[in-house]
Amino acid sequence: MRIRFIGIESAEGALLPGMTRSPLGGASRAWLDGGIERDLSAAGVSIESIVFPALSPEDASADRIVNLGELNARVSAAVSGALSVDALPLLAGGTCNQLVGMLSGLQTHFGATARIGLLWLDAHGDFNTPRTSRSQMLGGMPVAVSAGLCWPVWRERAGLTSPIPTSRIVMVDVRNLDPDEETLIRATDVEIARFGDGFDATPVIEAVERLAGEVDHLYLHIDSDILDASLQPNHTTAEPNGPGLEPVRAVIEAAVASGKVRAFGVVSVNPEGAEGEISLASGKAMILAGIAALGRQALATV
Repeated sequence: MRIRFIGIESAEGALLPGMTRSPLGGASRAWLDGGIERDLSAAGVSIESIVFPALSPEDASADRIVNLGELNARVSAAVSGALSVDALPLLAGGTCNQLVGMLSGLQTHFGATARIGLLWLDAHGDFNTPRTSRSQMLGGMPVAVSAGLCWPVWRERAGLTSPIPTSRIVMVDVRNLDPDEETLIRATDVEIARFGDGFDATPVIEAVERLAGEVDHLYLHIDSDILDASLQPNHTTAEPNGPGLEPVRAVIEAAVASGKVRAFGVVSVNPEGAEGEISLASGKAMILAGIAALGRQALATV
């Protein structure tokens, strides 16, 4: 199996005057510098190409929403380009803001009427809109954007012409939701799937199987803060009382077993500071779990 490694160094595409550099922009390079290509090769996977979608300062706008749309258009092109040469798009690093581009790339390749589903593993729903958000943080809105509930310029510039129906979204864990955000989620057809006692993955796997039965293609998206804070200790939105790696790996493997996963992402990893190695290691473990499972599936279908 071949993959296209999609790295992100700036959540909004370009570091402009007055903008603060996000520590989450360093994970992609840190994994590459740490030898992830060797680890992938050991799993029988080759890297078709390494791309870093970005905006040049000359291309960037003073409007953050426009920039997010333009960056996501470049992510979309990387995804659809990978699929056109039979490579699996892997988003390794960056943030949840690139969700829109990943979905757009699938839609561009498979068509606007393709039944595309989203399996969202995260401690948060990222389903806020400007009306529900307490913080107005754009990073808390990309699922709502993808579903067509806010910021249409972001979605349309990214090339996601048809919003993703909420009936094709399963959120896993999302243990910290804003009150108005949760009200909005539960007013839609989004399914929230949570682990059972002792982080038993069975209820989540059942939800994954239901979703897979209703779609043709899946994007498997993991924000590393789904893990317990001990495994992502320097994450900017780390949450306690989360699962360890094994329950998450079980969900990844169930999604891959459906045969519907067409793109995979592990995002929001902070490589900086004394705890950065812990965060990088657990993030890489999730990447390798997914890619290894996808590689085994590819071999089984040859």
